[in-house]
Amino acid sequence: MPLTHSDPFSPCLIIPCYNHGATMAGVVSRLESLGLPCIVVDDGSDSATAQELERLAAATPWLTLHRLTRNQGKGAAVMTALKLAAAQGFSHALQVDADGQHHLADIPVLLEEARQYPDCLISGKPVYDDSVPKARLYGRYITHVWVWIETLSLSFKDSMCGFRVYPLAPTLSLMSSTLLGERMDFDIEIMVRLYWQGTRSRFIPTKVIYPPDGLSHFDTLKDNLRISLMHSRLFFGMLPRIPQLLRQRSVSPEPHWSVTQERKGLWGIRLMLWVYQLLGQRPFELLLYPVIGYFWLTGNAQRRASQRYLQRLEEFARKQNVSLPYRLNTFRHFMRFGGAMLNKLASWQGKLQNVTLIDEALCEAQIASGRGTLILASHLGDIESCRAIAALNQRVVVNALVFTQHAERFNQVMKEVNPQANVNLIQVSDMGPETAIMLQEKLDAGEWVAMVGDRTSAGEHQRGDTQARVIYSTFLGHPAPFPQGPFILAAALGAPVFLMFGIEYGGRLAIHFDPFADPLLLPRATRHEALQNAVDRYAGRLEHYCLRAPHDWFNFFDFWQSAPDTRNNRKTD
Repeated sequence: MPLTHSDPFSPCLIIPCYNHGATMAGVVSRLESLGLPCIVVDDGSDSATAQELERLAAATPWLTLHRLTRNQGKGAAVMTALKLAAAQGFSHALQVDADGQHHLADIPVLLEEARQYPDCLISGKPVYDDSVPKARLYGRYITHVWVWIETLSLSFKDSMCGFRVYPLAPTLSLMSSTLLGERMDFDIEIMVRLYWQGTRSRFIPTKVIYPPDGLSHFDTLKDNLRISLMHSRLFFGMLPRIPQLLRQRSVSPEPHWSVTQERKGLWGIRLMLWVYQLLGQRPFELLLYPVIGYFWLTGNAQRRASQRYLQRLEEFARKQNVSLPYRLNTFRHFMRFGGAMLNKLASWQGKLQNVTLIDEALCEAQIASGRGTLILASHLGDIESCRAIAALNQRVVVNALVFTQHAERFNQVMKEVNPQANVNLIQVSDMGPETAIMLQEKLDAGEWVAMVGDRTSAGEHQRGDTQARVIYSTFLGHPAPFPQGPFILAAALGAPVFLMFGIEYGGRLAIHFDPFADPLLLPRATRHEALQNAVDRYAGRLEHYCLRAPHDWFNFFDFWQSAPDTRNNRKTD
């Protein structure tokens, strides 16, 4: 049943148009079946487009035409249409661009979402095909990052799509009290400022195409300058609103890392890569400050976990009469994590500089032996620093075992960076028999396998899941759960085991390659004691290197949760 403006939910269509006379007839014909009134604002178009719009208005009774005497910009045209829609009694206005890029078949989906959430801004989330210009695509990602910072919210899936449904009451209220950008900066600014005043945004995936003969009014120099200035205004406008924005964020308990879903998509990884490749190291490092600052401000659970770790490390260092290399604070801890992304990208591009492989002779001898080798790594530094090992001999393949869903996507992007990179990231969900068989095949082929030993699904352990078995060892003076799986698997595979820690000292990356066991033995008669001893030795080396590079341990969750009865722990404070 067609919707009319007499209904409580009464939407209309609005179309800003500037010199798109050639595409308007096709757009209008595809809208006719919706049965919705449409307001077209001619933004001072040339005579050919003006004549075409006059013809369409005369032939289309549900279309109203309003003409601006001079070109004022897309934002000004949209605001004019919104005011006209409100004056005619509509409650919502669905914006459609005149160039035919939008998938108009999705209009009923957007309208239904607006009907269910009438107080929200409903926006399309573009799904692009190969026609999208890469410069425009990557430029959008930079804007998305700034919008996340300006709102202190990751809820925004897109901030530039002009295919959206505006709730007119809050939108007109904002327009009457705030001077908004009138050109290509409008779509971004109004979404951010609506959020500031309490209007949330919801996003619907929709196809967007860029026709080969399409007409774009985006002025690369002027519009990018406008958008940059707008982001500057919004950033400084965000600062006094920080308490309010933090209150706006929905309050929910932070899940344990083991049940946290990685954000899907490759764009975040590609954005980092694009900034580094196009602009170099210094711009990448400068971009880290606002990005990491945002996560530091909003990541309450992660910040608390960082503070707890650093406090316990300081206490442990005092008891051991060890001087730490620098003063500790949570923001520097977060920034060091961001800096590790640079090492990650440089490593996969083969451009990692200022790196030293400690005990290089030992590593080369192990490579020369041709034996499959297990590397027991950690979240102290980055497991991908094993690129430094693979670089010693291109015939060595290193397989990094990881337990996060983003591994396949990250591996895909890194292979695009360097198809010859001899490191594979293998995503697994548990240490089951299939995993053991796969790893045995790789070791038999002389390949190396790296896995971490300092992260366990403690949330599942607390629920009594026998597949998430842990063993407690005293770490930094307090009992902490370590996974049994990597150590049991290492013993079952029978390969030589080395520890690897990739950490930074004074701007230089040092890769420590320490012998651990050859092989790791867990005799049946003394299995528990042998396993406890192996975990204790591993935790001791992790302590040792944490004291040398405190900010390099990237476990941003409560590592000591669920303290058990410690009578069976072999290590003491």
